[in-house]
Amino acid sequence: MNRTHLLQHFDMVSETPDAVAKLRNFILHMATRGVLVPQNSKDEPAAVLAERVIAAGKRIATEQKLKLPTPEVAISEPDKSFSLPAGWAWVKLGDLCLKLGAGSTPLGGRRVYQPSGIKFLRSQNVWNTGLRLDGVAMIAPAVHKQMEATCVEPGDVLLNITGASIGRSAIVPDDFDEANVSQHVAIVRLTDKVLRQFIHLIIVAPYFQSKIMQVQVGVSREGLSMKNLKEFVIALPPLAEQRRIVAKVEELLALCDELEARQTAAREHRTLLVRSALDHLTTAQTEPEFRRHAAFFLQHSDLVLDSVSDLRKVILSLAVQGRVVPQNPKDESAAILLAQIAGAKAKADEARKKTVQKGEASIHEQPYILPHSWQWARFDAVATIESNLVPPAEFPDHPHVAPDNIEKATGKLLDYRTVQEDEVKSSNHRFFPGQIIYSKIRPNLSKATIVDFEGLCSADMYPVVSHINSRYLLTYILSSVFLGMAVRNDTRVAMPKINQEELNQVLVAVPPLAEEQRIVVKVDELMRWCDALEARLAAAQAAATSLLDATLHEILTK
Repeated sequence: MNRTHLLQHFDMVSETPDAVAKLRNFILHMATRGVLVPQNSKDEPAAVLAERVIAAGKRIATEQKLKLPTPEVAISEPDKSFSLPAGWAWVKLGDLCLKLGAGSTPLGGRRVYQPSGIKFLRSQNVWNTGLRLDGVAMIAPAVHKQMEATCVEPGDVLLNITGASIGRSAIVPDDFDEANVSQHVAIVRLTDKVLRQFIHLIIVAPYFQSKIMQVQVGVSREGLSMKNLKEFVIALPPLAEQRRIVAKVEELLALCDELEARQTAAREHRTLLVRSALDHLTTAQTEPEFRRHAAFFLQHSDLVLDSVSDLRKVILSLAVQGRVVPQNPKDESAAILLAQIAGAKAKADEARKKTVQKGEASIHEQPYILPHSWQWARFDAVATIESNLVPPAEFPDHPHVAPDNIEKATGKLLDYRTVQEDEVKSSNHRFFPGQIIYSKIRPNLSKATIVDFEGLCSADMYPVVSHINSRYLLTYILSSVFLGMAVRNDTRVAMPKINQEELNQVLVAVPPLAEEQRIVVKVDELMRWCDALEARLAAAQAAATSLLDATLHEILTK
C-alpha cells in the first residue's frame, strides 16, 4: 500500500467520522500480519532470533541473579490465531523479556510528590506516540532508591495496565535519564532492546489491544495481570523484516497525521460556512429570504453534517419572532386575544372563588421587537400550570411519562411504560389530553411535549394548559428565546430547575391566533425537511463508512 494508493482511497471516504482512526488500525493490523511489506527468504528466520534471545535472557538472568518471567506452558494451537508468513514464528511475550512487572506507588501517595527530584511516571504520562512529561510528578531521590524495582531504563516499553487508558504504550527514549513508574504502568524490558520498536507496534495493534480487553481481571475488569501479560502470544518476524515494517508503519502513520490535518482544516472550513449560513438564516427578515438561505443546506448538504440540530434551533427561533410566515393585516391582533383569555380566566377564577396573581403585570424588558399585531405576555397570561399530585397506587395502568421519555429539544415523545411497570412510589402529577408536559428540572435540555392521552407524569414535570394554540406554545417553549429566559437566573449548577413562580414570569411572544396556526404548519413542514436532511446525511455517512470498510478489506485481501 503506497502513498498514492492510500490518498486515492482516502479521498473517497474522508468524511467518515473515524476514517483516520480506522486507517491507523488497519495499517497496524497489516503490519502485524506480515502483509505490509514483502518477505525476503534471505532474512534470518524469526525462530532463530527467538532462540538466541531466550538463550541470552537465561544467561543474563544467571549472571545477574534475575528471575525471568518465562512462560511455563508451550504455545497451544488455539493461540496461533492466523497463518504465519514465511520466516515468522510464534513466541510468548514473556520469552523475550528480562523484566515484565508493574510499578508501585510510594507510601503516602500524592503527599510525597514534590516540585523537583526524580520523575514518577503515571498512566497519564504514557501515550502511544511517546511519553508526555508536562506536569509529570516528582519524588525525592530517597523515595526513588526505595523503589528500585520500579526504575525504568532507556529502551523499556511501558504499558498502562489499569483504568480508562489501559493498553496505551510508549517506548522510553534512548536519551532518557531516570524515573519510576506507578502501579498502573507495567515495565516490559526486552532482553534485546533492538526488538523494542516492533514489540511496541505489536502492543498498540488491534489484535494485542483486543487481547488486553479480553483478559482484564478484577470485579470491575479494569486491570491486566502480569501473569496474563507474559503469556500473550505474538507473531514475531525476522529482525530484518521488523526494521522494514517499522519504517513502513512510520511512513504511513505520518501520512495519517497529514490526512487528519486535512480533515481538521476541512472541518473548520465547513464549520465557518455552516455558521455563516445559520447567521444569515437568523437575520433573514422575510420568508423568501429565509428560504433562499435555507436552500444552501439543500445544495451543500455535505457541508452541514452534524449541524441539523442547529438548523432546528434557528427555525424555532425565527418562528417565534414572526419570520417564517408573513403577517396578515386582517388577523385579529394578539392584544384582543390576550384580553379575551384574561376575561375567560377571570370568570373561571371567580367561579372557583380563587385569587390568582395577575399576569398583566407591566412588561419593561423586551427580548426583541415584535411584528405588528403581536404582543408580549407573561407565561401565566397564556397558560395555566395544573399542579395535580395524586398517589400512583390509584393509577397503576395509566401511562407514566418522565423527563427521560421526551427527546431533547424536539418535543418528541419517546417510548414510555405504565405507572406499575415503572414502579412509581411517590406522588405524580395527573395530566390530561391536549396538555403540554414540561420538565422543570434541567430546563437547558428543553424537554416538553404535547400529550393526547391521560396519564401521570413525574413530579419533576409540570402539566400545562395552554390558552393559545398549544402547538405554538410548545414551539415557543422549545425555542432558544424561551430557554434563555428560563435559565438566566438559575444558579444551581448540578441540577438546575425552574419553579412555578419563575415559569409564570417568563415572557411569551404572542402572535394573532390565525398566525399561530400558520406558524405551526410552517414549522412542521420545516422540521420534516430537517428530518429528511438528517436521514440523508446519516445514510451518506453510513455509505462512506461501508465504502471505507470495503476499501480496506479489498486492499488487505489483494
